[in-house]
Amino acid sequence: MRIEQDLKLGFKDVLFRPKRSTLKSRSQVELTREFTFKHSGRQWSGVPVIAANMDSVGSFAMAASLAKHGCMTAVHKHYTVQDWSDFVATADTQTLNNVMVSTGTSDADFQKTQDIMALSDELIFICIDIANGYSEHLVEYVQRVRAQFPDKVISAGNVVTGDMVEELILAGADIVKVGIGPGSVCTTRVKTGVGYPQLSAIIECADAAHGLGGQIIGDGGCACAGDVAKAFGGGADFVMLGGMLAGHEESGGEIIEQDGKQFMKFYGMSSQSAMDKHSGGVAKYRAAEGKTVLLPFRGSVEYTIADILGGVRSTCTYVGAAKLKELTKRTTFIRVQEQENNVYGKE
Repeated sequence: MRIEQDLKLGFKDVLFRPKRSTLKSRSQVELTREFTFKHSGRQWSGVPVIAANMDSVGSFAMAASLAKHGCMTAVHKHYTVQDWSDFVATADTQTLNNVMVSTGTSDADFQKTQDIMALSDELIFICIDIANGYSEHLVEYVQRVRAQFPDKVISAGNVVTGDMVEELILAGADIVKVGIGPGSVCTTRVKTGVGYPQLSAIIECADAAHGLGGQIIGDGGCACAGDVAKAFGGGADFVMLGGMLAGHEESGGEIIEQDGKQFMKFYGMSSQSAMDKHSGGVAKYRAAEGKTVLLPFRGSVEYTIADILGGVRSTCTYVGAAKLKELTKRTTFIRVQEQENNVYGKE
């Protein structure tokens, strides 16, 4: 046993230090980024915000809506091949280029991924997603998927330390998904005692990935647009959002009426609700590691995504970054013990 004494930070622990800026307006900020991915050699251009691959967030309807803004959706893995076939018949190129096909690591998952990717050459992203990215099995699976799909962009995770980021990139991942326990409906840290403050995880993992020519996704922990900006400022190439995009008509969650008001069910993908729905309940050898909550129904996601992107643009103007790509170079974080004045409640 040993203890690391270095301080690790979450989004609540810092604020951006403003800097002199030549920008006159938020409208001058360019949020589109262009990436060339290490193994696939693919080029992609878009706004690097991703709807999480949760079945009450990452729906086909969400994918179609976010693609209009240049954003991405990691479509959840519980759609059938037929569901995908119906979607690909109706989706335009921009939408297909901006969706990630999510998969687990079983032989059945591998076959299903092949069947889905065969539906269209315009599907270019694969998201290999397991809760514990430290399993050697994930490394082997990434190698297997890379061999089968040499020209597709592969994301793998989740991890929170540089050593594992490097191992996954060397195994064939173009992008590594970073985050253990920060999500709004994740209880991994409570149930297991395992985790890593998300901002420090992003900073350390981005450093490791960029040194090898890879990218990272900051996955989880964002509760407001400012947190999204902090993730980008810390070095995340992409930021994945779950709770911030849940509760909308495009989210795909179950709508429930109580006392004349509409709510949408939202839950973690390791929760009792998710395992009851997709796995026949919680297996005897494990514990549920997620919450189930009811969110006030928020209507269309259009306003929400515009608000998030507007907040990030505003961050860029405060620190003098004309492009999102420049934000991390213009970022100085200051340690704080308070974020906002809540005398009249939270925003």
